[in-house]
Amino acid sequence: MTSITIDRGTDAAARLFSGLEPRPSDPLLGLMTAFRADPRDAKLDLGVGVYKDEHGKTPVMRAIKAAETRLLADQDSKRYLGGDGDIRFVELLEPIVFGDALGDPARRIGIQTPGGTGALRLGAELIARARPNATVWTGDPTWPNHTPILRAAGLTVASHPFYDPRARTIRFDEMMLALGKAAPGDVVLLHGCCHNPTGADLSIEQWDAVIERIAERDLVAFIDLAYQGLGDGLDADAAGLRKAWSALPEVLLAYSCDKNFGVYRERTGAMWGRFADADTAAIARGNILALARTLWSMPPDHGAAAVRIVLDDPELAADWRTELSAMCERLGGLRQALASADPRLAYLAEQRGMFALLPVDKTGVHAMRDAHGIYMTDGGRINVAGLGIDDVAPFVDALRPHLAP
Repeated sequence: MTSITIDRGTDAAARLFSGLEPRPSDPLLGLMTAFRADPRDAKLDLGVGVYKDEHGKTPVMRAIKAAETRLLADQDSKRYLGGDGDIRFVELLEPIVFGDALGDPARRIGIQTPGGTGALRLGAELIARARPNATVWTGDPTWPNHTPILRAAGLTVASHPFYDPRARTIRFDEMMLALGKAAPGDVVLLHGCCHNPTGADLSIEQWDAVIERIAERDLVAFIDLAYQGLGDGLDADAAGLRKAWSALPEVLLAYSCDKNFGVYRERTGAMWGRFADADTAAIARGNILALARTLWSMPPDHGAAAVRIVLDDPELAADWRTELSAMCERLGGLRQALASADPRLAYLAEQRGMFALLPVDKTGVHAMRDAHGIYMTDGGRINVAGLGIDDVAPFVDALRPHLAP
């Protein structure tokens, strides 16, 4: 047998992975680790962005549990479904997402994706393939993963003003001024509802103005709708998207079922595109499927199959809507309780969804963590759902010395 001699004296610079540079750890993952290691019983995790019930648990929704039971009993194959994923899942979501605004099917493409993040990456790759020099405009602030996803696809990212944490208001005039400088063919990334991290959403009148600016500048809207049903209800939360979808010739939508169906670890989402005409849509479809093939080949099935079973059964669908409405009401009640606890938090009642930016600096955040076991991001973002109603008063008591005027 021939022996193989390995030269362990090879110059380290010639090794494949010697060119890798250290990367900073994700601060949210670090926060999760620190919370778990904290031995105190009276501690609060307000960092991780998952819905929690009054007992601090992230439950499996009743309808999803029932659907999974059926899936286990009835599924007779694990064969591939194809690059589109579960087509019926996409079809059943469409009336919930788009209502009466769905429009011409020949101009529309919809496919299943691995969560909303997968939809964002697929949309970014499609933009890069269609117009490599396009700039994507994101609000300041936005979800921290937006920019890395876009840049990983090779796109240029620019930011426009969105939220003033001191005034606790949207910087709408400055946003519109910045978008007036965008070049034709550029893309505007918009939060459909329940803005992450601020909780501050555009009003319908502001949506109208943004859509008009996008149209007059020949821009493309790329909408991230990750929390439908957790703000003001399913239809109200999709109102801005539906206006854009109806009015603009080209729109991309990244959609997540992770939050409103509670299927976080199943990575369940979809991406839709509306295109100028049927021929463009057909070409886009081929490109979308080719890109999906290189990214994940076929999306994971379990979560989409469970959502499909729920939406295909009137009783399960009704129960899902009931539970989702209760989740939405709980978030609204927590916001009202926080807003009533201190005048400096009154603005929280006017915002929506799971997230809020508190007027507290990094020093105050760390002081609350050390003294009270209250964990939030260094920027003061909290997940409102991490609170129980009985937690509000002690939380605000701990927060009050650190609140900005």
